[in-house]
Amino acid sequence: MNAQDAMAKPVRHSRMAMWRHQHAWCLRDSLRQLARRPLGSALTIAVMGLALALPLAFYLLLVNVQHLAAALGDSQSVSVFLKPAVTAEGADKLAASLRARPDVGAVAIRTPRQGLAELAAMQGFGDAIKSLPDNPLPFALLIEPRAGAGRAQVEAMVQALRALPDVDLVQDNGQWRARLDALIALGRRVTLLLAVLLSAAALLVIGNTVRLDIRSRADEIAVQQLIGASAAFVRRPYLYEGAWYGLAAGIVAVLLVVLLEAVLAAPVRDLVASYAGRLRFGGLSWVTLAMALAVAVALGWLGAWVASSRHLARLQP
Repeated sequence: MNAQDAMAKPVRHSRMAMWRHQHAWCLRDSLRQLARRPLGSALTIAVMGLALALPLAFYLLLVNVQHLAAALGDSQSVSVFLKPAVTAEGADKLAASLRARPDVGAVAIRTPRQGLAELAAMQGFGDAIKSLPDNPLPFALLIEPRAGAGRAQVEAMVQALRALPDVDLVQDNGQWRARLDALIALGRRVTLLLAVLLSAAALLVIGNTVRLDIRSRADEIAVQQLIGASAAFVRRPYLYEGAWYGLAAGIVAVLLVVLLEAVLAAPVRDLVASYAGRLRFGGLSWVTLAMALAVAVALGWLGAWVASSRHLARLQP
């Protein structure tokens, strides 16, 4: 059934039934148009699918980096190494004064013997430790900042610790965590920019494809307008066409990401096993994949709407 037949068919249904009939015809007609040029449609869908799969793959990487950061912990502990001349009594006195600070949550004392035992337990250090004539390690304090303390507060505390006369070295263990958080934030921003840019590219691909289709059917559109078809009626098949493109490209993107997860599953499983299960990796949730599919359909519909609206606007007297 062509457009003329659809418009000439006697109106024997209610308004809602006619609305459903027109949409069903547009749905079938848009699918027929895609099937008429299988190679061109497949290439358009493949380009869109790859463009949409890239931000999904980056998002998958970012999610797993966040899992890795969570597994490594969010400790902002500070290690304070005292001068060799500081005795056990001096270390206890300094620890007691630090516990009274409002920005300090807890202070633990590590004796030179405990430090040496930890070094000896490390692989490759046992023989070297035994050859030492005496213990060269000083007393050390492990300081946990107050719960909820921000990075600026911790850095201020570190500066205050470095100024103490009995302190030889302060090692800020939370600095690497701050750097990791900054890298994650950067990755999140890059993923967002990629999603925007590649979505715009997909939008342009759909718009150009629909524009070419409209140009090839210019005579049919002219006939429709001559017999009184509204702009919405003329535009509707192209909107469905764009939505079909978006849906197919979204399915391709989701399948590519699922394939990527399947390919990486074995090496990731080996990596997790080597860390005794402390690390956790995973794929994208079905909700995320469904949202990606919906976005792809919306992009296809929007690209078709822009292309068809521009063409119809040029035909206005």
